[in-house]
Amino acid sequence: MDPITFEVIRNALVAATDEMALTLRRSAYSTNIKTRSDFSCAFFDAELRAVAQAFTQPVHLGSMAEQVPRAIRDYGPENLAPGDAIITNEPFPSGVHLNDVSLISPVHCDGELLGYVANLAHHVDVGGGAPASIGAFREVFQEGVIVPPVKLVEGGRLVPDVFSLILAQIRSKHETAGDFRAQIAANATGVRRLQALAARHGLGAVVETMAELLEYTERRTRAELAALPHGAYEAEGFVDTDGYTDEPVRLRARVEISADGVAFDLAGSDAQRRAPVNSTYAQTFSACAYAVKCLIDPDLPVNDGFYRLVSLDAPVGSVTNCTWPSPVVGGWETQTRLVDVIFRALLPVLPERLPAGTKAMMCHAGFGGVDAATNEYYCFLETFAGGYGGRAASDGPDAVQTHGQNTENAPIEETELNYPVRVTRLALVDDSAGPGRFRGGLGLRKDFLFDRPTTFTVLADRTVRGPWGVLGGHDGKPAEYVLIRGGAETQLSAKGTVELEAGDVVSYRTCGGGGYGPPEERDRELVARDVREGKVGPERAREVYGWRP
Repeated sequence: MDPITFEVIRNALVAATDEMALTLRRSAYSTNIKTRSDFSCAFFDAELRAVAQAFTQPVHLGSMAEQVPRAIRDYGPENLAPGDAIITNEPFPSGVHLNDVSLISPVHCDGELLGYVANLAHHVDVGGGAPASIGAFREVFQEGVIVPPVKLVEGGRLVPDVFSLILAQIRSKHETAGDFRAQIAANATGVRRLQALAARHGLGAVVETMAELLEYTERRTRAELAALPHGAYEAEGFVDTDGYTDEPVRLRARVEISADGVAFDLAGSDAQRRAPVNSTYAQTFSACAYAVKCLIDPDLPVNDGFYRLVSLDAPVGSVTNCTWPSPVVGGWETQTRLVDVIFRALLPVLPERLPAGTKAMMCHAGFGGVDAATNEYYCFLETFAGGYGGRAASDGPDAVQTHGQNTENAPIEETELNYPVRVTRLALVDDSAGPGRFRGGLGLRKDFLFDRPTTFTVLADRTVRGPWGVLGGHDGKPAEYVLIRGGAETQLSAKGTVELEAGDVVSYRTCGGGGYGPPEERDRELVARDVREGKVGPERAREVYGWRP
């Protein structure tokens, strides 16, 4: 087809999802969505193939491609009319954890179905056993309200009974209601933009372009894969604890790269547990898709033409493909660690392109309680940055989100304005980086001071062993989660809920990234700079790097 028309329509499809993302962010109520951008938007064609995605959160790459088509098929596309929207957060068989709620709307043009717009947003609370709906739960039923695909919007208007039923299960009703309406507005924006696109260029031209776009993406992806080292590569890694036992959770990955695509085999990973460490198939597929995307041209579109070259064999009933009724709230912790394992498998053949071990955990914090001033329940959720792994030619960045996370820091001012808490410290964790020719990034410290009784949940990891160093580099410093009461520090579990008293402080001190290459090969000027900036203490510099002032 005409290449100019192709490029115009191709970019207009992506622009429609980008505008959906902008609408959602500007309309949302919760800090987690409006400020931290914990959501994603996408467009699927009438055959339920992913066509365009706005890259707000890369972890949602493959999960939406799994969840949205299944939800539409289960509900029945014949039951969706113009102006309708269905909502779901059902984790089995193709969803993710319950906080991530998807809204899906059909796009009709001149009476014909063009496709579906969808957005997935992490809600600050969906009910369940603890504020923010995170915790060391034993069954999915404890984690919050489970919503199979049901119609939330009919003919452009909210279905009040469904909306009321969902909100009745949720603590933060004001914020959640606003966030649901923001999701509705985002889909309405996407529908309008796609209808305008079809009106301008013709429905036939848009449909033809979408089909060619998928083929174009597949051709480019195959060309990129041809340049990668073909073969099969294996590695294993562990989630430190499952939240109920000290037994680590084993993850095994075999990655086979060929001209026909990238195949992932996760046989050997542990069986699912009655603990918050289980990843659904959709979450796991997202980890695999993300890992492949990191190895190819960053400008390459991500749609069904890309996904069809990524295959996954994850044993049913394992922590990488869990089944009902296992808990899934911590599935993203396992999913993110799996990316680290995949990179570890590939690093021997791609040493110039892949890092040492990184934070590789979502690192959730959630707290809430009843506000005495308003008599309303408030909930807060945040995920924290940590150290990235050192690379072949540079240090790992300090205090960043890693492996598919693209969420932003919750600003202190906004947090203190909207929640009964004070942030008393926000800093890098000195000496947390794994030493190496290129050191890992430093972890992040954030301290929360509470002036009233509050329920607080840690859902994280990395307290046993820090991110691994590679090629002679050292491991990063493990994370710590600390309760400070009356000046005394108590180590908290990486997965658990605690009842706080007025005056208590909870301190997150995330891990540093692993080092890359032997520390003795580090440039002396870089060591001196780290000492001047306080990132590496003089004693550690002398001990590890042989530094002399």
